[in-house]
Amino acid sequence: MQTNEVKTKRVHNLIIVDESGSMDIIRKQAFAGMNETLQTVRGIQKKYPDIEQKVTLVTFDSDHIKWHYDNVPATKTENLDWKAYCPCAATPLYDAIGKSVSKVNAQVEDGENVLVTIITDGEENSSEEWSLKMIRKLIEKLKKQDWTFTLIGTDNLDVETMAHSFAIDEHLEFQQDEAGTKAMFARERRSRERFNCCVEANAPLPTGSFFEEN
Repeated sequence: MQTNEVKTKRVHNLIIVDESGSMDIIRKQAFAGMNETLQTVRGIQKKYPDIEQKVTLVTFDSDHIKWHYDNVPATKTENLDWKAYCPCAATPLYDAIGKSVSKVNAQVEDGENVLVTIITDGEENSSEEWSLKMIRKLIEKLKKQDWTFTLIGTDNLDVETMAHSFAIDEHLEFQQDEAGTKAMFARERRSRERFNCCVEANAPLPTGSFFEEN
């Protein structure tokens, strides 16, 4: 007896957020934004029940890389506690990206969708294991497997140049204050919803258009 098994669509949401000391300026807004993003992913799960949403949420500084969620179904996530996000120390950006992307890569099966969101207010200054060349090579490889990478950075950075150095096509700059941070997270959430709408319709977003709002 033959059965036409339909493979479940799956989206892996890898969210990497800078927890270095300079983020303390926008700690409240970054904390709220992460929780609102978790709420958005749970809402997407309800809106598109045929797309399984997985969540990996990582924050980092030079003292630790913290895995708040590791490949957890969206329905099993809860909002973070205030004490879970305490900005301090330096910015091992390469190590945070390399370690978290590599870990998720080991969990992804062929044909699954991966959306990587990197949020930082500073440039690399303390990685010990990963280099820019290694990060770029890894991202270029995974883009060929239809992974989507986004880099979101504060207005003190040259975010476009920084993104290109990583081989990341989708980038967004935001003002590092209360209003700017709130607006950034809101725009990111709308983009995440459009991304999943495209996954549902089997219609990939054109390269470079992730954050476009027309």
